[in-house]
This record gives sequence, structure tokens and C-alpha cells, in this order.
Amino acid sequence: MDAPIRTEGLTKVFKGGQRGEVRAVNDMTLSLEAGEFFGLLGPNGAGKSTTIGMLTTRVVPTAGKAFVSGVDVVRHAARVKRIIGVVQQTNTLDRALTVSENLEYHGRFFGMSAQDAKQRSKELLERFALADRAGAMVFELSGGLAQRLMIARALVHRPAILFLDEPTSGIDPQTRVNLWDILRSLHAEGQTILLTTHYMEEADALCQRVAVMDHGRILADGSPAELKRSIGADTVLTLVFNGDATVVAERAEHLHGVDKVEREGEKIRVFARESDGLLGTLIETGSQSGLSVLDASSLLPSLETVFLELTGREYRE
Repeated sequence: MDAPIRTEGLTKVFKGGQRGEVRAVNDMTLSLEAGEFFGLLGPNGAGKSTTIGMLTTRVVPTAGKAFVSGVDVVRHAARVKRIIGVVQQTNTLDRALTVSENLEYHGRFFGMSAQDAKQRSKELLERFALADRAGAMVFELSGGLAQRLMIARALVHRPAILFLDEPTSGIDPQTRVNLWDILRSLHAEGQTILLTTHYMEEADALCQRVAVMDHGRILADGSPAELKRSIGADTVLTLVFNGDATVVAERAEHLHGVDKVEREGEKIRVFARESDGLLGTLIETGSQSGLSVLDASSLLPSLETVFLELTGREYRE
């Protein structure tokens, strides 16, 4: 069986503008398994949306190849569109139609009969808790309801692969958690899903496998647990002092069990394999230098730790 998504040296270069030539995606080789929930993480400008754009036929690759269920996305774009469902970052619902009409017209567009489209619309309205809004106009919906409707619409024609480009961006925490439950149930039924997100906890909660990309390249690929282990630390200690912590950071580097130390002015992060007694030692070290601790925490490595380790901490546009 063909892989749901497969790329070979996939590349996209944008030319022109103030920045000149921009290599948004650079020689990407990737493969997903059927029924996999895959997360693509990266800072702004990493190339996530461009990657989804190429896989969903909206962006033409500069080089390389991409296949969806074995179908070439460039040579057979129309066929690809029939086997994918896409939820973009922006609201693309038809504001001139009601909630149910958005679903029914989508089904008709994909060749469903009027009766089948109506029945499918009814099923999805029930599943996404939108039945009581069936006759409402799209512009009457809140952001969370509109997001649920966009996911429902993408599923009308029963796509083999569902692409979600930051689907929970800008919605409240309650709606986000409810959408997570919906996505989990879809995955449990065998739906292949590719998700891009800025929320590390979202990727950790939902995805079987994640890839971190930056500057158009995939930097790491594995399960959330595997990526956390790749940091090489069992614990991350963070301490904030009431003054410059350079001396404490320098001394911490030579302590037993410490793998790495990062410093940002008054804050230090200590990545350690053995943390027993380490927090107390760091506090005492600061005290010897005339520094008091304003805040301290001890956490297990997280996806956010991995993300920052790979992509850095500088601001992005």
C-alpha cells in the first residue's frame, strides 16, 4: 500500500521581494504511515505552511517530488484534491451560506448526490455539536464554532488524509481541548492526520510522531518521548536570581551530573542527568556570590525544551 504522504527532496524557493531568494522548504524527505497522527512543528517562517501548501497542491514545488496516497501532487493535482481534506489557518467558510449548506455544497462539489450530501451533513453536524446551528449563517458563529465547522467540512467527502494547519490558533482553551477530543476520536477510527501547530502541549497530547523543522529543513523526527530523551537530561532546573547569574552558571557547568547550562542575564537553566541535591547546591552557590533566588523550578524535559534546543530562542517575524 502506498504511503499516505511521501516526499523526496521536496524544495520550494520563492524569488523576489526585499529578502531576495527564500528557500522556504529545503530538500525535505518524509514518509507517513497509514493511520498516523503526525505533527509538524517549527517557528514562524520555518516552512510548515509551505510544506502543507505543496502537499495539498496549492503551492507548486521548485524541485523534488511529493506523493499523496501514491499520487503525484504536481502531475495529478485534481486526483489529490479528491483524497485529501484541508483545514487552513484562515476562515475559508462561505459566508453567504448557512452552516448546513457549507457542508452540503462541499459534498455536492465532490460528486455526492443531494440526498447523500444532506445525510452526511446531518451526521457531521451531530458529531461536531453543531446541529442546533444548522440554519445559522456563518458570520454568526464564534471563532471556535467556525473552526469546528471547517474541520467538519474537510471530512464531508471522507478524505484519506486530513491536513490541519494550526487549527486551534486563536481559540479559547475550552474549545481547544474539545477539538482535541474530536481529533483523538478521528485518529482512533484510523484517520491519517498531518497537523502543524505552535502549541507544544498540543503536539505532545495528540501526535504519535512529530518533526521539528526550521529554515526549511527537518531537524528532528520521532515520537514525543524519543525527542524528549534526545535532550540527554532527566531534569531541567530553572533558577532566577536577583542579579547577574554568570558566576553561578560557570560554576554549575562543573557540577556532577550537569550536561549543559544556559544563561539569560539573571536566569539560568541547568540540564542534568542526576539532579539529587543539585537545586540546593545551585542556591548555595548563588548565596556565596551574594545572590538570592527569586524563583526556582524543576521540570522533566518537554517538547518545548526540545523545540527551543533545536531552533534557538531568538525572536521570529
